[in-house]
Amino acid sequence: MKIAVIGGGAAGFFAAIHASGPGRTVEIFEKSPKLLSKVKVSGGGRCNVTHRPLEISKLIKNYPRGGKFLKRVFHHFKSEDTIQWFEERGVALKEEADGRVFPKSDQSQSIINALQTEAEKLKIKISVSTGIRSIFTNADGFDLETDRGIIHADAVIVATGGHPKKDGYSFLSKLKHQLVSPIPSLFTFNTPQETIRKLMGLSVPNANVRLEGTKLSYQGPILITHWGISGPAVLKLSAFGADWMFEHDYKASAIINWNANFKEDQYTNHLKEYSIKHPNRKVENYPLFELPSRLWIHFLQRSEIDENLVYGNLSKKHINKLVQNLFCYNLTVEGKTTFKEEFVTAGGLPLHEINPDTMESIYYPNLYFAGEVLDIDGITGGFNFQAAWSTGFLAGKSTFKQKL
Repeated sequence: MKIAVIGGGAAGFFAAIHASGPGRTVEIFEKSPKLLSKVKVSGGGRCNVTHRPLEISKLIKNYPRGGKFLKRVFHHFKSEDTIQWFEERGVALKEEADGRVFPKSDQSQSIINALQTEAEKLKIKISVSTGIRSIFTNADGFDLETDRGIIHADAVIVATGGHPKKDGYSFLSKLKHQLVSPIPSLFTFNTPQETIRKLMGLSVPNANVRLEGTKLSYQGPILITHWGISGPAVLKLSAFGADWMFEHDYKASAIINWNANFKEDQYTNHLKEYSIKHPNRKVENYPLFELPSRLWIHFLQRSEIDENLVYGNLSKKHINKLVQNLFCYNLTVEGKTTFKEEFVTAGGLPLHEINPDTMESIYYPNLYFAGEVLDIDGITGGFNFQAAWSTGFLAGKSTFKQKL
């Protein structure tokens, strides 16, 4: 039996590995010259391989699109299984405080080596720089039109990843499957007109950012960059707000509470209490609310508080303005920035055309899909890779046509 896996990324390798067995020939076709390129660059080169084990009901809440579908997929392979699989192959893993799981080596190469070693052990063929132009069905299976001619396969697993444009899926055009137009997910907010960009490199550990006019908000670290704001809170908000932001041409108002541990009245009360206890301290020299001093000075300037003013001389108007900047700082968003190597897309194969218990097409027996080619995307934290491992496992195993 010949099984063709289209795509040499995380889902493709995992699918190929689990489709391997006696009497089978499994071959991965990768259109670029590089394998596992997204694994290589993810997590700043460390590879956030998964997230700490969660109950499936909690795990699926981290997927803006595809959670209901993944609920069934995760019953077959979930975070615990991922951790066990890599550790059994000699990759020691560690869990960080926020739940992200990385190799202890802090090197994505550890994950790449494990996958490639397993593929080599199973004698999986790998063809790089071999793009698939079209997939044709026939009575005997499938014919793949490749850069080097027609290749026959008895079963096909499509794991090509996401594409920023719909024409990236043109190789599927001969099939009945429809496509959900791709849009970016996980992007930073560009704020070209905002002076806060001058503070690039500063971060706060626990802010809350929301999109004005929506119920969408997220809490977590925020990083100020030379183009605007980034960090986990912004990236997660962008994922859940991907459709809304796309519809609004990436123009929005982001409202930020710079320390999510404080409510508006708590900011006010704390400032008043501090002013009474330390009336002679210069406001500029004693930042409050665990904020970086340069960011604190920025808030003072926006609140029209003189740099030489002491806490005891803060007026009610000063305090009100400062609290407004701390609790509901308004940033004008005009555009986005995506990470070209790590981009995540919403869109792709619609999930109602795929069996979530097998990853098989509802139209074509022995045609399977896995990974980001599906209309699934997760927030940051290892969730996108977990979806890749789980759907790849299920697609590979299902080629045996056994009940899982």
